[in-house]
Amino acid sequence: MTHLLRFVDRLLRSATLHRRSHVHEGAGTGLAIVVIGGAAYGAVMGCFGGFGSDRSLQIIFSAVKVPLLIAVTAALAMPSFFVLNSLLGLRNDFAEAVRAVVVTQSAVAIVLASLAPYTALWYASTTDYNEALVFNALMFAVASASAQWVLRRRYAPLIARDPLHRVMLWGWLVVYAFVGIQMGWVMRPFIGQPELTPTFFRDGAWGNAYVVVLESIWRALR
Repeated sequence: MTHLLRFVDRLLRSATLHRRSHVHEGAGTGLAIVVIGGAAYGAVMGCFGGFGSDRSLQIIFSAVKVPLLIAVTAALAMPSFFVLNSLLGLRNDFAEAVRAVVVTQSAVAIVLASLAPYTALWYASTTDYNEALVFNALMFAVASASAQWVLRRRYAPLIARDPLHRVMLWGWLVVYAFVGIQMGWVMRPFIGQPELTPTFFRDGAWGNAYVVVLESIWRALR
């Protein structure tokens, strides 16, 4: 546990990891932080409606799915990130870019875990499911935006080496957001309506989030 806390402290302070052993530590320990921090927030996220026996499954499901959402989104975005780096002639720096991205996922999980008490307080203040959805979306937005400061600092040496890395930084953010929104839609529910039986995936989960949004806009404009 002390080891993990030291890693979190270095991450938040954006200490540069110079030694090779620290590079490996950054990837492995970062993944552990994603699991622990994501599960902590997910457990709180899934407790909307109380802690009764009928809600315990939703708490477990959400604790499992939040780390999966963070990790799988990054993994699915990685192939296109590799291709774009290769096309721009940045393949030699790809390993360092990946380390920056992996550590950033840890930052997302850390910020989410720190926001869990606010989510619990919000749940204690409302029984409206839609308000809970909006509040959690806001918490994920705050965590993602905060983590980008870590990514920018980790990318600074790469950008100094080759300005094209700035293009790839923005490219990663676009690809990650695109994949993340769709993954969040596929993996729902993360909160679960209290009156419904908890399920790991919702019926019709394999739809397209962007099609649903466009259809909703179209219906609103008709």
